[in-house]
Amino acid sequence: MTQDTNDQYLLAARPVGLPKDSDWQRAAPPLAELLDGEVRVKLLYLSLDPAMRGWMNEGKSYVRPVAIGEVMRAGGVGIVVESKSPRLKVGDHVMGVMGVQRFWTGPAEDKGAMLGKVDPGMAPLPTWLNALGMPGMTAYFGLTDVGQPKAGDTVVVSGAAGAVGMTVGQVAKHLGCRVVGIAGGADKCRFVVEEFGFDACIDYKAGPVHAGLKEHCPQGVDVYFDNVGGDILDAVLTRINMKARIVICGAISQYNATAPVKGPANYLSLLVNRARMEGMLVTDYAARYPEGVATLARWMAEGSFKSHEHVVEGFDGFPAALLMLFEGKNLGKLVLKVADA
Repeated sequence: MTQDTNDQYLLAARPVGLPKDSDWQRAAPPLAELLDGEVRVKLLYLSLDPAMRGWMNEGKSYVRPVAIGEVMRAGGVGIVVESKSPRLKVGDHVMGVMGVQRFWTGPAEDKGAMLGKVDPGMAPLPTWLNALGMPGMTAYFGLTDVGQPKAGDTVVVSGAAGAVGMTVGQVAKHLGCRVVGIAGGADKCRFVVEEFGFDACIDYKAGPVHAGLKEHCPQGVDVYFDNVGGDILDAVLTRINMKARIVICGAISQYNATAPVKGPANYLSLLVNRARMEGMLVTDYAARYPEGVATLARWMAEGSFKSHEHVVEGFDGFPAALLMLFEGKNLGKLVLKVADA
């Protein structure tokens, strides 16, 4: 090791609205000596996800909030640079929840970090934070297990040009469905149709979503995979079919709201159509990740599935890079490059 200090972003305050620079604090603690069973990982890429905004809030949720003064939670992929564990050796590439920092140090069996080996020969490292990582598993199991699409169904996915949305659409096509995306901007809509094989994409910035759904889903919606919540969820609820399935994955339109979260006004459509709305968390499927990774990796090897990462370089640019998620500036999975291997 040539570096004897870490470089970290700590949560300094709970944001009101969009996170601002004063909500972060930089720290550079010394790197401690390893204990038996521990490893040190040099972070190479960090996953930037909309869920990070929710983790910054205080209150009960599916995971405890990041504490004030704590390293900001984030997934990442890196390389083991020191090891006192038989499980991981120097040179192994690993993925896990390692935080916004240059080095992660802890037990190789740490349940919170959930370290797992990855094979850079199977796919580039950023892809392990996308299609072969949490977003890909969210999309795969959220659609197949919760959405339960059947061949011939019309599947609509919001946030279609994001990490989860692009995978949802491709999985649905593999299952024989008609796929309609919802995204912001003509470039994003064109991208998901031309690159990922969506049948159509509705640009919510260009006109009413309801009109787009009427045009592109003339037979109604059988499965809706929701990543945004708010008005778009309401619009889709007016077009659902009998026994439709709505997968609640995220609500990025609400994450930075300073007013109470906007719930679905058209929820009675669930009653009329005997439809089902169900939330999903990817961690519930942890035991089945190998199944999802194997399927998506096989499709990638066959050339029938694509993974697209939007890589931003520079650890110092973390605060600005995170905001790209909420400003609609990323195309595909947003990844921050921390260092070269």
